[in-house]
Amino acid sequence: MNGIVLSLCDYTGNIVEPWLKAGYECWIVDVRHDSGIHRDPRNSRLVRVGADVRDWLPPHRRFAIAFAFPPCTHIAVSGARWFRHKGLRALSESIDIFGACVRLCEWADAPWMVENPVSVISSHYRKPDYTFDPCDYGDPWTKKTCLWTGNGFVMPPKDRVEPVLGSLIIKMPPSEDRQSLRSETPKGFAEAVFAANATDKTPTDAGVKGEVMA
Repeated sequence: MNGIVLSLCDYTGNIVEPWLKAGYECWIVDVRHDSGIHRDPRNSRLVRVGADVRDWLPPHRRFAIAFAFPPCTHIAVSGARWFRHKGLRALSESIDIFGACVRLCEWADAPWMVENPVSVISSHYRKPDYTFDPCDYGDPWTKKTCLWTGNGFVMPPKDRVEPVLGSLIIKMPPSEDRQSLRSETPKGFAEAVFAANATDKTPTDAGVKGEVMA
């Protein structure tokens, strides 16, 4: 096999589904999983790790690719009007988790991608390498999403559809799992990332430069 797929701050596992189907072992790490390392009884190649990325280090393995989805609650510009009430500790914690994700992705020594919405990370770290909306990859809604990438990650070419559902995230009604639903990786994007990166092609052969945020 071509290495393990590592996905950080990942509760749903949407991004790894195409890799699982192709036979890869996939580790999804999130504080909301049960503490420790657990193989899914229905598919032993799916490994859930209950851990905080700030104090967890993966075992030494060969990794095929690394993903990360650090929580954006306290740094997304969509919630800027509440920043002052949340305070510096909330901002500091969010940036700390984002930094830990970048560190682990770089440590994995594989192509990597860290995802967040439009946020203050651009000011505290650097501008994203790419931006996209779910409708760019077949899911008919919008949600401006930023990607920081490295080590040969290939941004898949866009195949845009009409966003007939509009901004589905804004329309989502309040619920206990609203935050998890808001952060789910669109299935179309997950498939496109797999198609562009689960090959021996070079970035020049397999993908195109995405939209770079100015």
